Amino acid sequence: MDDPAAILIDLALTEDIGDGDITSRYFVSEDRHARALVTARGSGVVSGTTIAARVFAKVDPETKVEILIDDGSRVAAGAVILHVEGRARSLLAAERTALNFLQHLSGIATLASHYADRVMGTRAIILDTRKTTPGYRLLEKQAVVDGGCSNHRMGLHDRIMVKDNHLAANGDDDAIRATIRRIRAEIPHIEVELEADTLAQVARFLAIDGVDHILLDNMTPDELREAVILRGERKSPLFEASGGVNLETVRGIAETGVEFISVGALTHSAPALDIGLDFTAI
Repeated sequence: MDDPAAILIDLALTEDIGDGDITSRYFVSEDRHARALVTARGSGVVSGTTIAARVFAKVDPETKVEILIDDGSRVAAGAVILHVEGRARSLLAAERTALNFLQHLSGIATLASHYADRVMGTRAIILDTRKTTPGYRLLEKQAVVDGGCSNHRMGLHDRIMVKDNHLAANGDDDAIRATIRRIRAEIPHIEVELEADTLAQVARFLAIDGVDHILLDNMTPDELREAVILRGERKSPLFEASGGVNLETVRGIAETGVEFISVGALTHSAPALDIGLDFTAI
């Protein structure tokens, strides 16, 4: 598989630069050398420094980039994240694309850090989902990790997750058991997760061997606690809560005893972290 980041960089620069930066062509001399600082203008968690550096190198391999703050680091406003030096035209051509990556990914990492902070001291782990920007999945999921949360499945290929639409097509318990036996025989390393919308479904699925996870979809905290009670002293399947999760509700959900809480907002609703580039004296 081609490098997804390289493909995204090429697409982003093509759509931004097009036939060339006509503003710099007229207002910036070709031989002007420049130095710039990429600085956080708000507090948050940094992610995306490597791909930002790759943008500058793609525009001009002679541009020098120094990463001053590692991904996953918490920063305050004013922190210098990157130092870049090279042809002024090159820095200006790369600026917007580099910042777009850095701001977006740092925004995800920052939101993830808020969720991680809210559940600290509980057993719950915050997971992302597949609700990612098309093409950006690997980058966005890494940003989630940089923010202190964890990744759910990367795609349809690395976990079997049987949701309500799958069950509508094949919802008989005996059929589910037979299918799980086949999975264990053919791809034993793959985890199996079943989605439950009701406590009655939870009870049914607890009676099926070979289930690694049960997704407790849109259940209230009281229902989540009841599901944990239904499981008793068993160590599996593990429970994942999903639906109705936000920064105000996540602590209460975590305190019910579930192992995982999936949050689509981590990747689909994170606001960008304010980061800017400013030229500085050489």
